[in-house]
Amino acid sequence: MTITRFAPSPTGYLHIGGLRTALYSFLWARRNNGTFRLRIEDTDTQRNNEQAMSAILEAFEWVGLSYDGEVEYQSQRLEIYKKYIQQLLDEGKAYYCYMSKEELDALRETQMANKQTPRYDGTWRPEDGKTLPEIPEGIEPVVRIKAPLEGKITFIDGVKSIMNFECSEVDDFVIARSNGMPTYNFVVTIDDALMEMTDVIRGDDHLTNTAKQIIIYEALGFNVPKFYHVPMINNPQGKKLSKRDGALDVMDYKRKGYLPEALLNFLVRLGWSNGDQEIFSMDEMLELFDPTNINKSASSYNEEKLLWLNAHYIKNVSNERLAQELKFFDCHLEGHDKKEMILDLSKERAQTLVELKEAINKILEVPTEYEAKGSKKFVKEDTIKILETYLQLLEEKKDTLHLACDYELITKPFIEEFELKFPQLFQPIRIALTGGTQAPSVYDIMAILGFEEVKKRINNAIERNFDK
Repeated sequence: MTITRFAPSPTGYLHIGGLRTALYSFLWARRNNGTFRLRIEDTDTQRNNEQAMSAILEAFEWVGLSYDGEVEYQSQRLEIYKKYIQQLLDEGKAYYCYMSKEELDALRETQMANKQTPRYDGTWRPEDGKTLPEIPEGIEPVVRIKAPLEGKITFIDGVKSIMNFECSEVDDFVIARSNGMPTYNFVVTIDDALMEMTDVIRGDDHLTNTAKQIIIYEALGFNVPKFYHVPMINNPQGKKLSKRDGALDVMDYKRKGYLPEALLNFLVRLGWSNGDQEIFSMDEMLELFDPTNINKSASSYNEEKLLWLNAHYIKNVSNERLAQELKFFDCHLEGHDKKEMILDLSKERAQTLVELKEAINKILEVPTEYEAKGSKKFVKEDTIKILETYLQLLEEKKDTLHLACDYELITKPFIEEFELKFPQLFQPIRIALTGGTQAPSVYDIMAILGFEEVKKRINNAIERNFDK
């Protein structure tokens, strides 16, 4: 059975790179009828953030990535880690190192001066026939693992194919600090092994960690999982993604008006593809996703693509769903008798829910001012007379005015009779009804507002002479 996990550290909010990793892990487990686990790596107590921890869970709930079982917290598993550290010590596969920080710093400076790669020199590594230094007073030791001194550490990466690390590149790294707390690479290995992970999908910034973790797997006799190291997401210039480029907290995307399915669709395509297909439902992702098809090179964040996808989903989800989503932005359409018409009209141009709310407000809210440029351009000497005559016609037919087509049916003959061009009538009406010239079909707006509201707004604009 396929078992995957997502294991964020609660030291900051969940960003989209992490969400993409979680999505890939989720899809691969679900596609294979396997298990997807969520584990919080919170052993770094100085950097942990309770608010960030809650934000990770909130983000998962928003995008709908369901995990199996309870959330695992590393901070609750310290006794397990200590047990395995002691096992390695007892078996002679790890040892106490009493080298002080000052000694380590001096060693590093010497190595760098000699143009060598900084690494621990094995001073406290027990070897046959070797006499260790006398244990100094006042130094709490760290625990180092005995890394192999010769050969290669080799594994097959599902994205990058065969990976080789020379053992000479990996020193006897620390697996427990002087305060007894285990290190990242150690706890990750123990957790993945005991939770029986079969596939580990993560960013390729972890690639060098994998060599160290394999040393721990093999020292403890654990099965080594299959690794997939996913290239980073870059900005359009090929550099590390920053907040300005889109490296935001996942929940910021909700606040900006994105739908979760649009964000997931966007992320699945940042590094993976299925031909030229751009739109993927969750069912399609589950059917098609395979981590062996993840691109070997970094992907580029493209905000225009995300907006395009979001606009697609806004147009295609149900109006009931949109009405629910809009409540988050303090836009309430429940109970409005023209809810369907309002949403059908407003969502055609909206790329985000924020824009959708603004489009709805432009229709429903009485304008408090009129666009000066539009008024100057479209409100002429005869405009007031034209509007008053048009309102008289609407008054006569008001009992027949319900749909956009009803307004159209009587308006077109009116335009022909008075030999008007469409902008001569429609732009002043659009300004009177919404305050500006950039609004949807006048027929649709009038149908939504109803004759009495249309009459009220046009008369108000006439009285104020469009604030010219």
